[in-house]
Amino acid sequence: MVANSSSSMQQPLCHDSESSALLQFKQSFSIDEHASDDPSAYPKVAMWKSHREGEGSDCCSWDGVECDRETGHVIGLHLASSCLSGSINSSSSLFSLVHLQRLDLSDNDFNYSEIPFGVGQLSRLRSLDLSFSVFSGQIPSELLALSKLVFLDLSANPMLQLQKPGLRNLVRNLTHLKILHLSQVNISSTIPHELANLSSLTFLFLRECGLHGEFPMTIFRLPSLQYLSVRYNPDLIGYLPEFQETSPLKMLYLSGTSFSGELPTSIGRLGSLTELDISLCNFTGLVPSPLGHLPQLSYLDLSHNSFSGQIPSFMANLTQLTDLDLSLNDFSVGTLAWLGEQAKLTHLYLEQINLIGEIPFSLVNMSQLTHLALANNRLSGQIPSWLMNLTQLTALDLGGNNLEGGIPSSLFELVNLQDLSVQGNNLTGTVELHMLSKLKNLTGFQLSNNRLSLLSYTRTNATLPTFKLLGLGSCNLTEFPDFLQNQDELEALILSDNKIHGPIPQWMWNISKETLEVLDLSRNFLTGFDQRQVVLPWSSLYSLKLDSNMLQGSLPIPPPSTSAYSVSGNKLTGEISPLICNMTSLSLLDLSRNNLSGRIPQCLANFSKSLSVLDLGSNSLDGPIPQTCIVPNNLRVIDLGENQFRGQIPRSFANCMMLEHLVLENNQIDDIFPFWLGALPQLQVLILRSNRFHGAIGSWHTNFRFPKLHIIDLSYNEFTGNLPSEYFQNLDAMRIRDGDQLGYKKANVVQLPTVLRTKNMMGDMVRPRNDTHIKMMIKGMRREYKNIPYNLMNIDLSNNKFDGEIPESIGGLVGLYSLNLSNNALTGPIPTSLANLTQLEALDLSQNKLLGEIPQQLTQLTFLEVFSVSHNHLTGPIPLGKQFNTFSNSSFDGNPGLCGSPLSRVCGSSNGWSLTPPPSTFGNACPSDFDWKIVLMGYGSGMVIGVSIGYCLTVWKDEWFVKTFGRQQRKLRKKEQKGK
Repeated sequence: MVANSSSSMQQPLCHDSESSALLQFKQSFSIDEHASDDPSAYPKVAMWKSHREGEGSDCCSWDGVECDRETGHVIGLHLASSCLSGSINSSSSLFSLVHLQRLDLSDNDFNYSEIPFGVGQLSRLRSLDLSFSVFSGQIPSELLALSKLVFLDLSANPMLQLQKPGLRNLVRNLTHLKILHLSQVNISSTIPHELANLSSLTFLFLRECGLHGEFPMTIFRLPSLQYLSVRYNPDLIGYLPEFQETSPLKMLYLSGTSFSGELPTSIGRLGSLTELDISLCNFTGLVPSPLGHLPQLSYLDLSHNSFSGQIPSFMANLTQLTDLDLSLNDFSVGTLAWLGEQAKLTHLYLEQINLIGEIPFSLVNMSQLTHLALANNRLSGQIPSWLMNLTQLTALDLGGNNLEGGIPSSLFELVNLQDLSVQGNNLTGTVELHMLSKLKNLTGFQLSNNRLSLLSYTRTNATLPTFKLLGLGSCNLTEFPDFLQNQDELEALILSDNKIHGPIPQWMWNISKETLEVLDLSRNFLTGFDQRQVVLPWSSLYSLKLDSNMLQGSLPIPPPSTSAYSVSGNKLTGEISPLICNMTSLSLLDLSRNNLSGRIPQCLANFSKSLSVLDLGSNSLDGPIPQTCIVPNNLRVIDLGENQFRGQIPRSFANCMMLEHLVLENNQIDDIFPFWLGALPQLQVLILRSNRFHGAIGSWHTNFRFPKLHIIDLSYNEFTGNLPSEYFQNLDAMRIRDGDQLGYKKANVVQLPTVLRTKNMMGDMVRPRNDTHIKMMIKGMRREYKNIPYNLMNIDLSNNKFDGEIPESIGGLVGLYSLNLSNNALTGPIPTSLANLTQLEALDLSQNKLLGEIPQQLTQLTFLEVFSVSHNHLTGPIPLGKQFNTFSNSSFDGNPGLCGSPLSRVCGSSNGWSLTPPPSTFGNACPSDFDWKIVLMGYGSGMVIGVSIGYCLTVWKDEWFVKTFGRQQRKLRKKEQKGK
């Protein structure tokens, strides 16, 4: 009995068929150490051996294999981070292991193969983990048959799709799920209400899945839900519910969604909550005081919202906080004394929250802080020496403030510092490199945009840190610092806004050749290269800025890895090399303000898919504009202005559905008005100035509405016919005064693309934004804009051949900032509806054939700074009051029938007529048989009838008076002289 008992306690051996299946599975893969990212990864299958290979043939003893203690069947396969490389198909021996309950193949490389439908054969599976394993394609419907699943993790496979079947099908079939992790799987759907039926669900992660629509509020009430994340689904809207005290929520992540509204006071009932991240949302109002009643809260991120009021002092009650981020809100900062009570805080981010005064002294005893960010506030005074008390600091960001004085030497006693940024202040003095020798761990150092001088000359034995991020912009450098020759791990190097002259030295090509991602040498006096490279040598380069130098010769070509390239404002010549076509990931290309010639390489059109900004303006490029947007694309800005392009606008531009700015000014384009561009839903700026466009604008097309157009410049062309009244009626973006009402993003400017971000606190240093210059005529002056405010609304139709009357409908464009209709052949009166344009700052109607009086109602335009109706046929008194009291004679010149200030012609007095003859062109505007007798009779009888009988009478009367009165004056002077 004892023997039998002992025998029954012994675990049975692995079944031969399952051992054989596992060995076949092993043989279908190669072992590749790069196939797994986990530092502890190793090939678990390497020691699996068959019976013929000797000991260890029992598969139940193999690494990663789990067997049932009673039956010996394989019930678990745990091969996470096993360096497997290859693919799985439905005939794989894996699917013969029908007793499997747990399968973990995460963190391997399955080469973008599809999840095979054979997975449906594993009907006993309770746990399936295929995360981080490079799968792609549609998730098979057979997976939905695994009805016993309680754990499903397919996350971090961005090429994987859950669409047919979709999320709703999955939720309806897998009703026993406790853990569902689909982050970074392409779902692209709404969240089904059926999710609220998964009563056992404890863990729901749907980060970055393309979710949209409204988040079902009932999901918050799931009785077992502890962890919820729907981060980075920007089109997902929602609101927080009234929480119950029974809620088990421990972690709530909503960052990067469109959740909005106010935080409910009931949030204080979530007694188990440890982490709350609602950053990058649209929350408003005050932070409710019950938030301070959460005793377990250790992580709180409220950044990038619109919270207002004072930063609440009840934060002092959150004694378990280790991470706090309140950045980028609308707080009116009160006292921060409560910070001194946060004994456990390690990460504190208070960027751009209206902090004023000196750096808060309440930070002095926060000895556990490792990360402190106070950037982009209004802090003043000097950098305090007591910061050296924060001995655990690894990252300190004081950039973008008004700090003065020098950098205290005590700051360089913080020996744990890895990142230090003081950029964008008013700091003065000298920084010597040897001061950094104590900071052995320093990898990020940002001094840019101060009034500092860097002494880079060092012949001492001081060992400098090995930098990854180095910002030395505007540091009065006159040459490339020698110490850079020893830096071989740089990822970002900023030397912009210095006084570095001459060629780029040859040794620069050898620094950090494999690691450098960002290089900014803009705004110096660089002339070229000591040794010209056909293609620049940095294999990982992501962003290159060489603009605003004096570079000569042919266009430098960055490596294929480059995503953002700007070399504007130099003296480069020659054609654009076809080698530029190797940059297949290009997002921003700015070659403007050079003297490049020839045609655009056709391959640039193939970049449409990745390219967001294309600026080739102000060169000497010619030929037809290539077809663009022939594939799905992300183009937002196209600027080809000030070149010599000919022909028509490519009709393929109609496919640029993301296009916001189109600038084609100062070319030789010969075409009709491109009404078909009105189908582009995001088009905001259209500048066709100074070309050979011709013909009438044509009638309004309901399919081409220009829904967001708020800047249009058609000036200096050959357009004819009436002004397009229907267009004015339907330009929706200009019919409201506040651009935000159009549903634009929260930012009040058109943010051109950010092409590089970093998790590092030095992020501002390595975010090269687009420097495309949009050029426009505003208020009679040529202006350049990097970012165009949404409320800048401008129409310029000047210097064409438009005729007919100014439409009343233009008065409906109440958001207009500037209106220029000058130098056309417009007739009729000035419409009184223009008085509705209360935002107007510039109005130019000069050099037309307008009749009648200037409407008195225009005095309501209290923002008007520039006004001209000169050289028309206007009559009557000039309106008085408000802005009209500020305009000079030149605003009204060339209208002989106008009178009153600021002109010398006094209304109602014959003695006030001007002696200045009218332009000869005006004389031809009246019929040749106009009856002079009426003029003579009227004037002779003392009647002032110029205004009452119309324009022609006024002109002829004025001409007659000048001639007659002039002769009479000469006769009188002769008589007086004889008399003397």
